[in-house]
Amino acid sequence: MKEINVKGTARTEVGKKASREIRKQGLVPCNIYGEAKDENGLPKAMAFVAPMSELRNVIYTPHVYVVNLNIDGVEHKAVLKELQFHPVTDTLLHVDFYEVTDEKPIVIGIPVKLNGLAQGVRDGGRINLSIRKINVKAPYKAIPERLDIDVTNLQLGKSIKVGQLSFEGLEIVTPAEVVVCSVQTTRASRSAAAADTAAS
Repeated sequence: MKEINVKGTARTEVGKKASREIRKQGLVPCNIYGEAKDENGLPKAMAFVAPMSELRNVIYTPHVYVVNLNIDGVEHKAVLKELQFHPVTDTLLHVDFYEVTDEKPIVIGIPVKLNGLAQGVRDGGRINLSIRKINVKAPYKAIPERLDIDVTNLQLGKSIKVGQLSFEGLEIVTPAEVVVCSVQTTRASRSAAAADTAAS
């Protein structure tokens, strides 16, 4: 996985009013969840702020990053856990990170890349990508930047489901019945099929 650096500052004041003031300064309220637990056994969050100018490169991208968070000089490796946007303006309101270690597996969505020209497309069909990411589980160092899927032999009207895929060192978490991609019939492909039938 690619890595990117983000600097942050711990914050003590929380709540809506404090968060509004933080955003006015071009900063975004964030939490990082790690191994620490609260008295109820739930993951304990550490609150901090980070500049929107640095977070933009993590959020508005097709890539999946390991984020090297430097919070007041203390280093944390993390991945994005959850993003919260304003429902009307689409402004980024809050970011949750999940701290990672070399050994502990994480679940994360990895972008799908279709490789090859499908047989069904050569026959006049149109390929359709149904999901852009597949959720996998593995230690973060074993997770690739993308999942390559060969579609060369995919026939007209056929699909590839998650359950047909396997990737070395990765446990696939997305349900097996989910369709990844398919080749749909088009007017051109139906015309070609009709012409073949008539010719025979």
